Amino acid sequence: MTAPLPRDIARELPHAMIRLRARLRAESAPADRRWTWSQVTTLSRIGDEGPTTVSALAAAEHVRPQSMAETVAALLREGLIARGPDPTDGRKTLISMTAAGRKLLSAIPAIREAWLEEVIEQHLSPVERRTLAKAAEIMERLADC
Repeated sequence: MTAPLPRDIARELPHAMIRLRARLRAESAPADRRWTWSQVTTLSRIGDEGPTTVSALAAAEHVRPQSMAETVAALLREGLIARGPDPTDGRKTLISMTAAGRKLLSAIPAIREAWLEEVIEQHLSPVERRTLAKAAEIMERLADC
């Protein structure tokens, strides 16, 4: 069997990665609440970067301010973020993460890993598992190029 052409792999790999990412996203929250991708990425950005404004979040996430305002409103309703005054500019309001937001963010990786571990165990043979482990190593190398 000949090796697949790089152009064929380059066409197929992103599609597979997108599908797996979407499935992980769907599995990324406790069963009682499904979070949208924009809510999770916004919460993660606030966690990584600290208190910020809605307009700064919109610019960073490449969405309209109105769309970000909706995402922020949903996170506020759930108690995952809070609003407060900007100590350096009284005209601005800063969005920061609450303890509940930090708890959710810290739980997501374990939830995703548990789902992935289960499907790997149930649906892949030992040979496929070794192949997948090797593929993960190769993808890490590609990411470093």
